[in-house]
This record gives sequence, C-alpha cells and structure tokens, in this order.
Amino acid sequence: MSSLPSQLTYSHSHARCFRFLSSVSLSLPIFHKFKTSPKLFTKSPNPQILTVRNCGSITAKPSSDIRRKNRTGSEPDEKLRRLRELFVKPGIDIDAYIVPSQDAHQSEFIAECYMRRAYISGFTGSAGTAVITKDKAALWTDGRYFLQAEKQLNSCWILMRAGLALILEQFLFSSDAAEELKQAIAMRNHELVYLHDLNLVDEVWGESRPKPPKKPIRIHDLKYAGLDVASKLSSLRSELVDAGSSAIVISVLDEVAWLLNLRGSDVPHSPVMYAYLIVELDGAKLFIDNSKVTPEVMDHLKKAGIELRPYDCILSEIESLAAQGTHLWLDTSSVNAAIANTYKSACDKYMGSLGNKTKGQSKIYDSSNDQSGGPTGVYGLSPISLAKAVKNHAELEGMRNSHLRDAAALAQFWVWVEDEIHKDVKLTEVEVAEKLLDFRSKQAGFIDTSFDTISASGANGAIIHYKPETESCAIVDAKKLFLLDSGAQYVDGTTDITRTVHFGEPTARQKECFTRVLQGHIALDQAVFPESTPGFVLDAFARSFLWKIGLDYRHGTGHGVGAALNVHEGPQSISFRYGNMTPILRGMIVSNEPGYYEDHAFGIRIENLLYVKEADTPNRFGGVGYLGFEKLTFVPIQSKLIDLSLLSAVEVDWLNHYHSQVWEKVSPLLDGSARQWLWNNTRPLVKQ
Repeated sequence: MSSLPSQLTYSHSHARCFRFLSSVSLSLPIFHKFKTSPKLFTKSPNPQILTVRNCGSITAKPSSDIRRKNRTGSEPDEKLRRLRELFVKPGIDIDAYIVPSQDAHQSEFIAECYMRRAYISGFTGSAGTAVITKDKAALWTDGRYFLQAEKQLNSCWILMRAGLALILEQFLFSSDAAEELKQAIAMRNHELVYLHDLNLVDEVWGESRPKPPKKPIRIHDLKYAGLDVASKLSSLRSELVDAGSSAIVISVLDEVAWLLNLRGSDVPHSPVMYAYLIVELDGAKLFIDNSKVTPEVMDHLKKAGIELRPYDCILSEIESLAAQGTHLWLDTSSVNAAIANTYKSACDKYMGSLGNKTKGQSKIYDSSNDQSGGPTGVYGLSPISLAKAVKNHAELEGMRNSHLRDAAALAQFWVWVEDEIHKDVKLTEVEVAEKLLDFRSKQAGFIDTSFDTISASGANGAIIHYKPETESCAIVDAKKLFLLDSGAQYVDGTTDITRTVHFGEPTARQKECFTRVLQGHIALDQAVFPESTPGFVLDAFARSFLWKIGLDYRHGTGHGVGAALNVHEGPQSISFRYGNMTPILRGMIVSNEPGYYEDHAFGIRIENLLYVKEADTPNRFGGVGYLGFEKLTFVPIQSKLIDLSLLSAVEVDWLNHYHSQVWEKVSPLLDGSARQWLWNNTRPLVKQ
C-alpha cells in the first residue's frame, strides 16, 4: 500500500486558521512528526469546539476550478445547508468549520462513527481536510488522492490541490504550542474561543450516525508476540525512570495493543481496540468499554497488574495524576491535546495550591529544568513506538510464515483471474477484489484485509489509493494495465503487496515505465547503508531511474509495517520528506514500493516488504555497522512488462534469483494449476 506522507494532526474536529470553527473534541491540535494529513480527535460524548472569529475569508486558491456535476442529487447540498444553519445557532458565531479526517487516537483507519469528513464531503480517501464557510466548501488532500477527489466531490465542493498545508504549518500544532497558536491568531487580529458539548457534523448526522464498535477483544498469543506483557511493562518502566517520569499516557491504538498483547476489531483492517492506557511505576490502568473485555482477557490483564477504567474517564484520571504530583510522560506527536492541556491545567492548580509563583503558565515542563518541586511533564517520542517497530524473533517468524501463505493465495488468485480474462469473462474490479479475499480467507490464520484492496484497471490505476465501488467500478480490460495493491491480517502477521500486470500486449511506453520502476525497486532492495541512516536518505535509490527520463511519483517509497498490527506503522519511513530523522534499524520492517502514474491512462507500482538485517561488509568504516534488506514477499513480477534492454546484467541476476526464491519457498504450498502457474512465471530470463 502506498506510503503516507508526513501528516498534520489535530484534536478531534478542530477548526482553526482564518475564521474557522473546528469541532475539536479532545482539544487543540498537535503537530505529528511522521504523518501529514489532518486527523480527527474525538471525545465522546462532549467534544470541545475551537472557534476562530473575526478573520478574513479563505485566501488559498484551488489549482483547478473544475466543477463536477452532483453525483447523488441534492443530498450533499442538504448536508451543507443544515451544517451552515448551525453556524448561527444561539451562542455560536461561526465563520468557518474545519473537519479533519481521523479520531482521538490519531488512527489511520477509523471506526465508521468517526468518519465525519467522509460523511460531510463524500470524499472517502484516508487523508484530507474539509473546510466549510458560509458560502463555500473546500477540500484539501495530497497527491495520492487528487483523481479520487475529483470523482467523489460534487459540484458544491472545490478541490484544493495545494495550500492548506502551507496555511496550517505556520500555526505549529504540537500540543506544546497552544500558546503559540493563540499568539499567532492574535497577531492576525483573530480571536480563539473554546466551546463545549457540541459537534456540528454530529448534529447534522443525527440518529443515522453509526454506534461506536463493541466487539470483544482477544489475547495475542505469546508464540506470536514473542515477549510477555510483564517483560514489556518492565522495560517501559525502566525507560520512565531513566527519563525522570513516573507515568506515561499511551493513546495510539497499536501501541496499546502491542504493549498488552491484545488485539481487537474496532477499526477496519487494523486489529486494535479503542482504549487509552496509563502505565505508572507500580501499576497500570486501561481505559476501555468493559463490555469488550471477555473473562479470559480480564484474567490476562489482572496477571499483568492492569486495572480497568471506563473509556471516557481518561481526563479525570489525568487530573488526578497531576494532583498527586505525577511526572507524566507525554508524546505530543500522538497524545491528543485535550490530555496535554488537562495535565497542564491540573499542574498549574497543583502548583498554585503550593503557592508556586509560576501559577498560570501553560506549558509542559521539562523535568531537567524544573525547580518548582511540583509535577512536571516529560516530552518525547513514545518509547513504545520504537520498541514495537523493532521486531523480535517470534514476530519476524510470524511475518515470514504469513507472507508465504499469502503468496500461495495470490498464486491461486492470479491463475483464476488470468483464466477468466482469457475466456473473455467480464470481471469488474470489485469482483476481482472479492475473489482475492475469498482465496485469502481460506488460508490458515486469516482475519481480515489489511486495507481496502486497490483493484484498478487502466486509468483507475493512476488513482494512487483507488477503491473500486460496485456502482461505479470498471471492467478489468485485457488491453490495459491492471494494478493490484492488497494485503491481509493474519493471526501471526500483516502483509502488503502490489503487482502490476498486463493480460494482453503492453505498449513500449508501458514497458519502459514499468522497467524503470522495477529498476528502482531493485536498487532499494540491494541497498547497503550505515547504521543510523534515516529513511529519507534511501528514497532516491528508488526514484533515480525514473528521474533519468524526467518522471517521478507523488508518494513515499516505503512505510513501516506492524507484526499482526497496523499495515502503516511508524516511526520509520522511506520518503523524500526529510523531516523524519528516525533511523532505519535492524529488525524493522519496511515496504519497497516505487511507482509511476500517468493521469487518466495507467498506474504502475511494484511492492514487497523488507526486513532490515545486518549486512556482511568487508569493512566497517569508523567502526560503524552496515545494514541491508531481506525480502519477506514472494510473488512473481510479470516478465512480459519488462524491457530487458534497459536492465543491467546485475539487475537480471537479481530478478532471476528472486524468482528462484519464490519457486523454492511457495511451490510446496501449491498444487495443480496454481503450482504450474508459479513455475511458468518464475523461469529465468536471459538478456540477449
């Protein structure tokens, strides 16, 4: 699945720059170091609202003023009309309303009840921000979604291909920067006002809004987790002590799941559950809807010394910790600002009760500089983020095994689809995706897809995160390129793979573009680099062959992947966005997925997952170790799309060696036509 750019994050629907009112539920926004599209934080049932008054109208301009016909009659117009009626509701004076994309935990995939931006705009991409004023509605998104947004937005909406990121970045948006946000707004003669107990999108949504998920959670078996909860908590507490902290708030859902060896199904495609976790030096509290907690899970938690608390009691617990003088670790790149602001306010009250002269300050204190004797906060990246990203032996084995079963399912699928196409059976993109799901679901340990399958024929392949819909998808055309980006969640691992194929005869242009993408894929796969190298240094390996003929792609080259967890996992990435300085470490798993997309024509992407391992180099300059990659994905790359004249002998050798590995590892899992297909598609190529 194509990699995410770094993203700005907000607290639950917030509104801010210019005259925007935002449905903030859980507070002010945070600047997220590793992702870049605005995110929604929600606190149920009483979200906060952020209003900016007395500002000018939107000044950013769309790069395209194309207006589309209304897709679904008057329904989207009616939503906007009803929303704008609330702008003048008694006690509210709203000039504009911002609706970001995600939930209170900064999740990429979210439960349906939190999909406010998708509901109000009709745009279903995972990244984007809607801004509604009294007479205009605009949506900002990044390059992965331009074509999708053009299709999904109706004529009431303006697609802003650029601008919002530039507008918002000047306001910082780390939770530490609430005062700076106020100052920035004040400098523009704007007023920042907080409202409570109201979310305008929810008001419009009404009774039809889906209910929060309540499915039971499950234990992630130790043979897949590799470390028990007690060991993980012990390591975490050691880090807290070293940092001068006595407790940490964990709000990122996959961090909670990983630390507690639990899995859930609250969020599509990600085996996580909505919860907060507070870990102290002598105990821990899990904030969750306890109807999801089975007796087995309850015993599992009790053995680890973890108490249960209601999900919506998180802020009162934060206040209580501050009142006790707790030195709280806050990762403001992930913890929503409501938590941070509640802690800061409670610290101020605590110090005020001690007669401290610093009462009224609004910042998170660095414990190394604090002289007050009061509670202090420790700012820093969550230590769980990196611990989770570096896989242990059991997690790696689970990933290896699940990828082989996944490869077997894909071989069975490709036999089926090629046979159907060659028999002139008319298959829609949705039917193809459903058939792939059927093959995967028969594999041992299958749980779910790891994201919505991108099944894209012809021009749809140029929509980077295309999702076929039954009523509008295309027929898979044998005369056009077909891009399939898909993945699965298994009990022991998470997969993500993209292959691009042609069922007929590709053009010379398609073969050249495909081959240059393949060359970039090979270059990154073969990369050897010093320890502590950040991912952005590696990004050019994958782009250089496209650059030579003036081509490129609008997404990162690689993202981290969880072990039976989120298909997109930080903090590491391989991207041209150099703001992420997280080093690529031994034990991490990343994707390798360069691509090329010709708007309204075709899309090409080749993706494998890679495990970071130690490289055996004859030298260690400066005493530094070197790293390289081991492949986890074993599915053939279609040879008919390759222009062999562009490949070097080394690149041909790489491809032939890869295909020999595919045959060796996957053929024992297949029989009949699928095994024959694998044989046919892993034969060595000879460069003339």
